[in-house]
Amino acid sequence: MSSLANQLVRAEKEEIARAIRTLLGRPLVSLHDDPAAFDLIRKRRQPLIQWFDYFCGWRLVVEPRQGYARLVKVRSEASATRPARRRRTTRAPFDRRRYTLLCLCAAELLTSPVTTIGMLAQRVVQAAAVEAGVPAFDPVRSEERAAFVDALKQLEHYGAITAMDGATDSYLDDEDAKVLYRVDTTRVIRLLAAPVPPSRIAAEGDVPMDRVLGTLTAEPRYGGDEPTETQRNLWARHSLIRRLLDEPVVYHDELTPEQSAYAASLAGRRIIRRAAEEAGFVLEERAEGFLLIDADATATDTRFPDDGSHAKVAALLMLDLLVSSGPVRAARVDAEAAELLRRFPQWAKAYQSDGGGPRLAADALEVLELFGLARRTGDRVAALPAAARYRVDRGTAVQEDS
Repeated sequence: MSSLANQLVRAEKEEIARAIRTLLGRPLVSLHDDPAAFDLIRKRRQPLIQWFDYFCGWRLVVEPRQGYARLVKVRSEASATRPARRRRTTRAPFDRRRYTLLCLCAAELLTSPVTTIGMLAQRVVQAAAVEAGVPAFDPVRSEERAAFVDALKQLEHYGAITAMDGATDSYLDDEDAKVLYRVDTTRVIRLLAAPVPPSRIAAEGDVPMDRVLGTLTAEPRYGGDEPTETQRNLWARHSLIRRLLDEPVVYHDELTPEQSAYAASLAGRRIIRRAAEEAGFVLEERAEGFLLIDADATATDTRFPDDGSHAKVAALLMLDLLVSSGPVRAARVDAEAAELLRRFPQWAKAYQSDGGGPRLAADALEVLELFGLARRTGDRVAALPAAARYRVDRGTAVQEDS
């Protein structure tokens, strides 16, 4: 009986850990898209809610009847490293126009449980016309329709709208295309993760963007400008663990004094290790910082190394130069990329043109910076400590027979 009880406890811990990592990788999990994952989250929702609240200060909403779970992830600082991406072909990141149309569409969808693509487009035209600072929406122009379709396909991906008749892509070529949508207004509302509703800052008029973001992400539980000691410790715990879960690598020199003090304390280190263990991560602690390793990549939205793009391949090839040669000038990285293109003329054809080397180098460095492996300061590029794990060990290389 004792052995059976231990097995049940172990199975429960493993399920909770898998559910945590699933939600970190996909903050919106739908019954329609992934029944097994949603059922697991629904079954373990109470310990999951408690885990995210205690370690991260994040709110988890599980709606069994509506068929979705939403992890409301909040960060005090804005980050452009994980943009929304177009659901069509290139998976290019959203630009300002697409984000604007996404917000306008979401607002207009709240007025009706059923709509058509034409009716929604006209409502967006009217909304843009009366919103100060928002460029007019002209569905006659093909580039405007493309941006509108990208916004709608993102909402379809989230399950906020469902095409009952017709296909959203048909609007790309035909302004009069017929598409009927069912709207899940509750899910539309759940998409907003800001602790402070945007309507509360609308009356302030034209304010700087950093101030707007600061107002939207302000969390009263941390005490604002005059926090108590308890609130400061709570903020240090939540903000540090949020970074560990969200970022590939967390270096000590990037932490605030409060976060550094928390990470160095016995209580802080114990809680960090406990959070990693309960979520099924392997915590790697180094003199330079921390790294959480997810062995099965459930919580991972993008990987390195892999061959998913030419920039990632180039980034891996350039790492050896950065690690072995120390900080180098950006011009040398450009030259290295140009040499790669010269040696492999049938590879990366999108870069096989004038200026292709610098473009490939810039994209590769963007990958390395995203994964915390390199940092560019002015005209110098330097490898960061985590890059050493990808260094080529030439002493153990195997020489092939001629």
